[in-house]
Amino acid sequence: MATYVITIPGTFLQEISDASRNTLLRKLRPSDPRHTTLGEAEDLDLLTVNENRTFSIRLEVAADNIHSAEETAKQTASAALREAGFSESTAPLGTATVTGLDTDA
Repeated sequence: MATYVITIPGTFLQEISDASRNTLLRKLRPSDPRHTTLGEAEDLDLLTVNENRTFSIRLEVAADNIHSAEETAKQTASAALREAGFSESTAPLGTATVTGLDTDA
């Protein structure tokens, strides 16, 4: 098993309020990549929102392989977005990508 840092891009197609942002961050917090050596070294933010409403979510995921890690991260992000009041049509996600890997080997 390895620990992956997964980055998922997306776009908010509606305004993100402070309350929605706080809910989203609270739901994502258990997967914060700052818990990893890479996350600490790179000072990775859990959520980055740009002026044009594009965003990136970075999550730490333990998985047996890349595909499982990417799928788990996308499910985690989607669930957090739903909890914060966003649907797939108001905050569509892009392709999940591995941006870090930490193995015990």
